Amino acid sequence: MKRSASRTARAGGFRWWRAAGGRAFRAGAVAVTAPPALVAALVLALALVLAPAARGAAAAEGRPAVELSRQEAGTGGELTVGGTGWRPGALLMLLVCGEAAPGRGLVSGTNSCANADGRAVTTDARGAFSRKLPVPAPPVPCPCVVHVATVTGEQAGVDAPLRITGHPVAPLPEPSGDGRLAVLAGPRLEGSSGLLVRFGAPARRTLVLTVGNLGPAPVRNPVFEVGTAHGVFAPQWQERQWRGTIAPGRKARVELPVELAAGAHGDYQVSVRYGGRVLAEQPWGVDRPWGVVLFQILLVLVVPAGLYRIGMAVVDRVRPRRRPASGAPPRAAGGDSGTVTGPVAPAALPWFAPDSAPTQNRPTTKGHA
Repeated sequence: MKRSASRTARAGGFRWWRAAGGRAFRAGAVAVTAPPALVAALVLALALVLAPAARGAAAAEGRPAVELSRQEAGTGGELTVGGTGWRPGALLMLLVCGEAAPGRGLVSGTNSCANADGRAVTTDARGAFSRKLPVPAPPVPCPCVVHVATVTGEQAGVDAPLRITGHPVAPLPEPSGDGRLAVLAGPRLEGSSGLLVRFGAPARRTLVLTVGNLGPAPVRNPVFEVGTAHGVFAPQWQERQWRGTIAPGRKARVELPVELAAGAHGDYQVSVRYGGRVLAEQPWGVDRPWGVVLFQILLVLVVPAGLYRIGMAVVDRVRPRRRPASGAPPRAAGGDSGTVTGPVAPAALPWFAPDSAPTQNRPTTKGHA
């Protein structure tokens, strides 16, 4: 009797739920009914409560997170980018990029970003930041993201989706496979240094390597990272995109430009990686720019000599002039031109006195008393 009564009560409750259009929630042996509007309100409230908790848990676990003040903005506008969970004191770069999605990342690398309008920010002691960012038009169509990545130290990056009003939208390129590239031939550096490198111009080379696709899918337009390391310092990575397609089981010759800073010299290590994995390394010895050393030596010698001549010329100008001695013929004030300004006495011959020189009209005393 008790079981039949329980079944009858349950059947009646089910018919009431169907008639009222509500939903039943069972907790143990008790059935609770609620209308759809109340259920939707409860779900929304639960989502609002759990979202900050989820972000806080991500920040507590050390996972970087990024939030935008607006999810849609027009070209030329501005928005505020905030973040938490980053490494304290980390230098971050903020870019607006096209052909990107949070699940895919930057399909074409930073070449699809508006690099000229990027902003840099440093996180505080808690690993948080807030920075205003202009919204330019990226060089490629959307879908677009705000790409936040570390500049130095441990690599980390987050992409936040952004809709740019008025900017064209195109579907993302098909995935280029699982990125299983391997180096088949040892890398080498090609090229030579010109004369300007001897005087401090940046040294340039081309890193050449042969890679093969070991995956089942083709790799299209892969983006490599080329890094140069000097001494004990970590390599500075720069993205280099190679245009082309490597079919499964095929190989290709890849040429990537490498450039050092102006005046760089010594032993460097050039590395190339793809998909977070280092493919090859190649040493590079750069000669000292002896032209700069010679210029410095000449600068050390010529500058003091020039200063000495200038100082002597100033001293010669300001020192007082000595007066001519008495009886000496005065000279012009203009210098040593030899022009005489006063009366000049006739020059006497050295073997005659001025009053004993013979003349035609002067009689002699020979033959007179």
